[in-house]
Amino acid sequence: MAQFSVYRNTNPASRGAYPLLLDVQSDLTADLGTRVVVPLCPASTMQGRLIRTLTPVLQVEGQPYAMLTPQLAGVATGRLGNVVTNLAECRGEIVAALDLLITGI
Repeated sequence: MAQFSVYRNTNPASRGAYPLLLDVQSDLTADLGTRVVVPLCPASTMQGRLIRTLTPVLQVEGQPYAMLTPQLAGVATGRLGNVVTNLAECRGEIVAALDLLITGI
């Protein structure tokens, strides 16, 4: 488990709308048995409803996905699907979205 890894969503109730989950939890807390994730959805489904800093668009496998930061959640590590990629190169955008959600700046 690595921070900024993107996983397939294995939850049948939500994977249609949110096919991917972005792990935003620090690797220092990897032994907790849970990970804090943010759902990713195809950016096209969010037309006109994106707030640039709060819900940045990130590229995953060449496709644009919106980071739905306000829907942050905890997930048991055993419920995460396969790793798709790692978005560490987008760290600045991801942390800015989390900062806006949590601190308002």
